[in-house]
Amino acid sequence: QVQVVESGGGLVQPGGSLRLSCAASGRIFRILDMAWHRQVPGKQRELVAAITGNGGSTSYTDSVKGRFTISRDNAKNTVYLQMSSLYPEDTAVYYCNAKLGIAVYWGQGTQVTVSS
Repeated sequence: QVQVVESGGGLVQPGGSLRLSCAASGRIFRILDMAWHRQVPGKQRELVAAITGNGGSTSYTDSVKGRFTISRDNAKNTVYLQMSSLYPEDTAVYYCNAKLGIAVYWGQGTQVTVSS
């Protein structure tokens, strides 16, 4: 069992920046593929960014390329999502997940609101 806990959400003005953190339990963290998703009411959850267990490969949805950066610190069992040049349409609940084989573990989510 892997526990996943997100933090760092909040209210930010358009054009601003925010960094989300995702802490995952367990000694196996370094082999977990990690990802950030987001969801707004009435819409499907959307994959935002992903990073492989060794950190060698990252991917992003088109709408955040060049603005968001996913990274990980295996010594701290933590994955980060650095978000810059935020738009109001980035407003959502952001969820982190950890994947190990066919098992997927989700956090409870953290709200990000981009508004003036």
